Amino acid sequence: MGEQIAPDEFADHCFGAVILNDWSARDIQAWEYVPLGPNLGKSFATSISPWVVPIAALEAARIDTPDQDPAPLPYLLGEEKWGLDIDLAVEWNGHIVSRPPYAQMYWSPAQMLAHTAVNGAATRTGDLFGSGTISGTEKDQRGAFIELTWGGAEPVQVGDETRTFLEDGDEISISASAPGPNARASVSVRCATASCPPRETPSEQGLRHGGRRGRRYPLGCVARRRWFRPVGYPRRADRGDRRRRRLRLRGVLQQ
Repeated sequence: MGEQIAPDEFADHCFGAVILNDWSARDIQAWEYVPLGPNLGKSFATSISPWVVPIAALEAARIDTPDQDPAPLPYLLGEEKWGLDIDLAVEWNGHIVSRPPYAQMYWSPAQMLAHTAVNGAATRTGDLFGSGTISGTEKDQRGAFIELTWGGAEPVQVGDETRTFLEDGDEISISASAPGPNARASVSVRCATASCPPRETPSEQGLRHGGRRGRRYPLGCVARRRWFRPVGYPRRADRGDRRRRRLRLRGVLQQ
């Protein structure tokens, strides 16, 4: 078991901050999140910036969090300011489509770490935890594309084109800036390109090679029966040999 971490002890346990983007497959997520929650829809890729900004370098960015009503429980209260005045910019194919303000986040990172550890959950060097979606009150401050396009109902202008969801070849970049001793300093991350071709399902591979149409399984996964043979389960020929041996023992078959 680990020990509880108070909000004012945040700097003793957190080395620095990065820009983080967890990619979401919304079609899969919409299918599974009731009642399972977002599992496969979010478990396949996460991007972070190549540089870690030390917490000490964000000293000038520390501010109060917005008013919290109702008042947080005592273990979430501290004397130090741990809101952060960080502005982000999200580019879609080189065009800025959103400017989420981290300064408006309801919970500070110090409170989030305190809540994570309050039940004795251990923390270790190298652990990474995210803030969750950063969104402001205005439409151009929404931090998730599912919010920015209002679930695909409100297309976003991306240069000369419109988008509701990512398409193959699209590129997303996120940059962030925060106050420093003399001016605002910035860091950016080129998250990735959404250009990976979809993998063939086992059924598609089988059909391409002249196989039979496969059986359908949850999440739209299509697989031929043989793909699901349990480990150690005998092959068809092995099962036939075992049956013949049993019949020989019973005297039904001659040697």
